[in-house]
Amino acid sequence: MTISRWTAAPAQPASPRRRGAVLERAILEAALEQLSTVGWNGLTMEGVAARARTGKAAVYRRWPSKEDLVADALQAGLPSLTDAPDLGGVREDLLELCRRVRDAMFSQPGHALRSVLYECDVAQAERFHAVILGGVIEPTLHILREVIHRGIERGEVRPEAANPYVFDAIPAMMMYRSKVCASEWSDRDLEEMVDQLMVPLLRRTAV
Repeated sequence: MTISRWTAAPAQPASPRRRGAVLERAILEAALEQLSTVGWNGLTMEGVAARARTGKAAVYRRWPSKEDLVADALQAGLPSLTDAPDLGGVREDLLELCRRVRDAMFSQPGHALRSVLYECDVAQAERFHAVILGGVIEPTLHILREVIHRGIERGEVRPEAANPYVFDAIPAMMMYRSKVCASEWSDRDLEEMVDQLMVPLLRRTAV
């Protein structure tokens, strides 16, 4: 019996065909990855399709434009900011909230969001206004209000501090320092902001 020196290569298992929610999730994750690496200007529907290992027709079938795809990717990927910290004091609560916001800003979806904010023109950015407002700004302000009102109830915070200008201070400062100054917000930076800006702003005047 002659044994051939040629042997057939083992059959490779076929890649499972992804459909529905599984494929959509892969495309959304690919869009976030592309945004965080090549930015808004470098992102293409073809590049997202290649990264998701699918055909571009599968992408266009679900999202007719780059703006539609990115809006859904951001909405699906942004970390949830829901529960207010309750560590026993307003300073500790504010620090914990700032850490959560910082971590969200520097997550992959956060990098993707910043690429959209920095690179889009005014008309394009308007498409993402609701995503940014509903996914980042409003949840942060809701938690800030809860933290400050709890501080008022404990007698740590002056009642007059519960106003829109005070609520805007942390989000405005973090966005400004991140965008204009390229600050990455170390733990020490956050502590200094809370101790030098927020605590004096909130503190009750001694009688």
